[in-house]
Amino acid sequence: MDKFSDAWYSFSWFSPNTFGAFTWANPLFLYGLLALPLAMLLRWFIRYYLNQKLPIALIKSELKSSPLTLIRFLPDLIILFIFTFIIIALARPQRTNEKVEQWTEGIDIMLALDISQSMQIEDFTPNRLEAAKNVARDFIKGRIQDRIGLVVFSGDAFSLAPLTTDYELLNSYLNDVNFEMIENRGTAIGSAIAVVTNRMRESESKSKVCILLSDGDNTAGNIDPITSSELAAAYGIKMYTIVVGKEGLVPFGKDFFGRPQMVENTVDETTMRKIASIGGGEFFRVTDNQALKSVFQKIDQYEKAEIKETRFKATSDFYFIYLRWAIVLLLLWLVLKSTFISNVLQD
Repeated sequence: MDKFSDAWYSFSWFSPNTFGAFTWANPLFLYGLLALPLAMLLRWFIRYYLNQKLPIALIKSELKSSPLTLIRFLPDLIILFIFTFIIIALARPQRTNEKVEQWTEGIDIMLALDISQSMQIEDFTPNRLEAAKNVARDFIKGRIQDRIGLVVFSGDAFSLAPLTTDYELLNSYLNDVNFEMIENRGTAIGSAIAVVTNRMRESESKSKVCILLSDGDNTAGNIDPITSSELAAAYGIKMYTIVVGKEGLVPFGKDFFGRPQMVENTVDETTMRKIASIGGGEFFRVTDNQALKSVFQKIDQYEKAEIKETRFKATSDFYFIYLRWAIVLLLLWLVLKSTFISNVLQD
C-alpha cells in the first residue's frame, strides 16, 4: 500500500522513509526544529528558578521515588510535539510526481543493401556483406521512432522489410540476409533505387532518406541508376551512397589448401557519386570496417529527428496531516491542564 494514501492518523507519517520522500515548499522553517528543544529547555529552567517554592520538612524515610512522578513532564512533552508539528506544517511537506512525454515526428529510412557475389570479398572482416549488416544493426539500435525498411539487390531487387518501427523484426530480417536470396547475378543499382522509391513514394514523413550500399557499378536491371535517382529526388528522397571495397588484389575465398585466394578488384565511383549528388545527400568511400562504422555514425548524426519533450508536474500537499496532529495534541494538552497532572505534580 502507498504510504501517501494512509489515513492521517497513521503513524507511517512519522517514518524516516516518508520524510525522505517529501519535498518542502518552505524548507527554512525546518531550522526551527533545531531551536525548539533549546526553547523548551530554557522554559524549564525559567520555571524551575522563578516559580514560588515552599519549604517542606519531611522525614527521610518518607522520601520515596516513583515512576509516576514523571507524569508531570507529560504536558511539556505534548507542547514540544505540538510546536514540532506546527513547524513541519509551516514547511509544507509535498510530494511531486513528474511525468515526461517524449515524441518526435520521425524519419523514414530505407537501407538498400548489395548482396551480389562480390560482397563475399574478405577485405572487410569477415566479408563485405557481414560488415555492412553489423553496422546496420548498430545504426538501427540508435534510432528512436524512425520507420526503417530494408531493400536487398543483386541482379534483381526486392523489398525485404517495409518501413517499420519494429526494430526487433527488422533485425531478424537483417540476420536472414544472404547471398542466395536472389538467383540473378550482377548489381542492379537502378532497380534497387526504384524499389526504394516505390516503398517511400506515399510516405508523408517530412524527411525521407535512402542509404545505398554497394561495392560496384550498375551491371544488371532494366532501369538506369541516374533515371531512378531523378525519380527518387522528385519524391523528396535524400540519397546517401556508400561504396565499399579496396582496389587491387583482395582476398576472395580459399584455395584447395585453405589459403586465401587473391583476385583483382576495381571500383567505379562515378555512378554512386552522381546518385548522391542528384539525391542531395553525400557520397562515401570506405575500405575497412572502422571506416564503414564511422560513415554510418556520421549519417546517424546528419539525420537526427528533433525530440520534443513535455513535462507534467502533479504536486500534493501534506501539511494538513501534521496540522491535524497538532490540533489533537493541543486539545489533549488543554484537557490535561485542567487536571491534577498540570496542577499538583508540576512542583
